[in-house]
Amino acid sequence: MSSHGFTFKQFHINHDRCAMKVGTDGILLGAWAPTGAARRILDVGTGSGLVALMLAQRSDPGVKIVGLELDEAAAGQARENALASPWPEKVTIERGALQQYSAPAFDLIVSNPPYFVHGQDFRCAARADARHTVSLTLAELFSHSRRLLAEAGSLAVVLPIQALAEAMIQADSNDFYLVERQDVITREGKEPVRFLMLFSRVKHCKMVSSIVINTKNNGYGDTYKGMVAPFYLKM
Repeated sequence: MSSHGFTFKQFHINHDRCAMKVGTDGILLGAWAPTGAARRILDVGTGSGLVALMLAQRSDPGVKIVGLELDEAAAGQARENALASPWPEKVTIERGALQQYSAPAFDLIVSNPPYFVHGQDFRCAARADARHTVSLTLAELFSHSRRLLAEAGSLAVVLPIQALAEAMIQADSNDFYLVERQDVITREGKEPVRFLMLFSRVKHCKMVSSIVINTKNNGYGDTYKGMVAPFYLKM
């Protein structure tokens, strides 16, 4: 991956005008979030449009996906990436804040939300704003997702272990149920540090499993490989 972009099997992402580059968290979320019967999907904090385009590749032709991005430069680049992709009719990029956003109900909302705490050192202000919980807190993500979701809609997020407890508090406060959790293990034998989490307005039996990215023999875990193989050029 260069500082300018990343090429996948079916589309290319330019991200040189985006604070947050293509990364493992976004790729995991885009490959995992259950599109199922969703007809309208919202990607909150779309950045370069990565997750929105991954969901476009995985979803039915009639699905409509909105990528919502606060930063002007990132929103512009995401729009360019969507227009250059095979799915310009499926993906729309809108600039704005979730707190003020209004639209017909969505069946699925996805987000790779900001999660680092204040005080961490960042080399650029835009990256700091993208990573800090400044413009969108977990409390706001859950409350506004509840406002924008259809009654049977779902919220899919990727979070670090530091945000796990807060996410569960906010889910409970906004009448969401945790219905699926995937523990992301970067190397076999280590403890998980990232979690893919699916919340629903409707109560289901909770499923908990794990994804191993790298095995002890330096290969890829079977589940992870199956998820990302449709996207990575060399897999």
